[in-house]
Amino acid sequence: MTAYGVWMIILAVGYTIALIIAGQIAKRRLSNQDSYFVGNRTFNKWIVAFCITGLFSGSTYISILELSYLSGLSAVWYGVAEMMQIFIIAFLIIRPFRKKMLVTVSGLIGDTYGRLAKGAAGAITAFAFPMWSVATAIAFASALHVFTGISLALSVAFTAILLFVYLQAGGMWSLAFTQSMNMILFAVMVVIGVIAFFIHPGIDGLVAFADEQPAMFTFDNVGLQVIVAWFGTFLVNVILAQAAFQMALSSRTPEEGQKGLIMAGFMAIPFIIGGVLFGVSASVTIPQAQTGLIAIPRYLMDVLPAPLVGLFFLGVWACALGWGGPCQFSGATSLGRDVSRSIKPAATENQLITYTKISLLLLTVLMIAFGLMRTEQSAWWNVLAWTIRNSATFAPVIAALFWPVVTKRAVAVALVTGFSSGLLWYYLGDWDPNAFFLHIHPVWIGSSVNVVSITVVTLLDRQANWFMRKKDRLAYIGLTGGIVCAVINGIYFSPLYQNGLFGLFLFAAILCFFITVIRFIRPVEEKQRIREKGA
Repeated sequence: MTAYGVWMIILAVGYTIALIIAGQIAKRRLSNQDSYFVGNRTFNKWIVAFCITGLFSGSTYISILELSYLSGLSAVWYGVAEMMQIFIIAFLIIRPFRKKMLVTVSGLIGDTYGRLAKGAAGAITAFAFPMWSVATAIAFASALHVFTGISLALSVAFTAILLFVYLQAGGMWSLAFTQSMNMILFAVMVVIGVIAFFIHPGIDGLVAFADEQPAMFTFDNVGLQVIVAWFGTFLVNVILAQAAFQMALSSRTPEEGQKGLIMAGFMAIPFIIGGVLFGVSASVTIPQAQTGLIAIPRYLMDVLPAPLVGLFFLGVWACALGWGGPCQFSGATSLGRDVSRSIKPAATENQLITYTKISLLLLTVLMIAFGLMRTEQSAWWNVLAWTIRNSATFAPVIAALFWPVVTKRAVAVALVTGFSSGLLWYYLGDWDPNAFFLHIHPVWIGSSVNVVSITVVTLLDRQANWFMRKKDRLAYIGLTGGIVCAVINGIYFSPLYQNGLFGLFLFAAILCFFITVIRFIRPVEEKQRIREKGA
């Protein structure tokens, strides 16, 4: 093992001890049952901002490091899409969710549509989160392997066990403490990266590199279809970002949660700029590496002493923990709280906390197992997680918030058909995370089937009591948008299909028509209120 590896191990062990201590300190903050799941809803805007930054910006930074090494400046759009998601949640989602005292998205579905829906949505959501956790852990492990020779599987296992140790102790308070600690490492990491950049290649080196490879400094080098897919994915995820909701909804007031999210959106900027700068710098220095997260350690080893390189990658590990911690805890909450309540409705809050700790252990085992199964394919797990969670729960969440006529039967059908169709589409593409069947991402197929299923079954279900409203401006806007998307898909079928955008536009058209149906088909109770208003 090199000196760089020794420093990395020393720093990692030291930070591990600090995180475990933080978890034990957090345990003392558990003043009542609400403390474990939502921090007793006492977080101020700074804690919310640190939690959200660790979740979104940490994982985005790791992705941008990789993307910018391969595609240059155009990787910035991934970060812009992430910022868009944070700001939409801040301005449109978090205040009404906070007023509902929401804990989980799967809980929202279950509270509206019954125990069966709660159990199914909770299980699907729970098992998706370790896939996201392991995807980011694998990305970090590939860099650690360069320094230390430690296998990817062992690195993932260590990360998973550490997450379990400090999360189970203090729950949401553990996340608050550790995300705040991670912010310090994030700042150190960015400063060290800037120092490395000015040592080499520096501004003159970037200018020379731009002359050699001008494509790396264009905003569309990664491809328009990829950029559109990033924005589409983050936009759809706005309504389903359970881990972010759970942390932001731990705020003392809706306004504090909103302010924290807005601050987190701006805090993302250094991660985006730094990720692009460091990734491109590695491309200048180590141009032939297989991946960015293999090239960047080698680049830093060429220009910095071992202690600074160790600190930089301790920051990258903090990014992986900042993403994995909320994912594991939110998944455990869905499994231990929502699924358990669907099976045992009379369970006490203390019992639910115990079930959640057991669930956290189960998800830790799953994260390690996932890491062993496909250790070098982080993208594979990301695609599978997006597919099973979004394909199953997208339409039921929309319905729970905006369409009261939907029946329990319709939600049950939508959960099954969305989940199975998305999974089937991934299978038809031979489980390839980069080349999908018919060039359509499985999440677009699953989510489309999810929306169509809940709509058709609701309209045919005799238990649904509704009437058709004839006038609604938003309904006609949705109808127009759906027609426009459908026409674009028809006229430009060939280029859209070849660039993998046909499925996205198909889903956009179906979503617009879904909005139209939601606005036109209303519960009969509204008809009486309209009459009373008219009188």
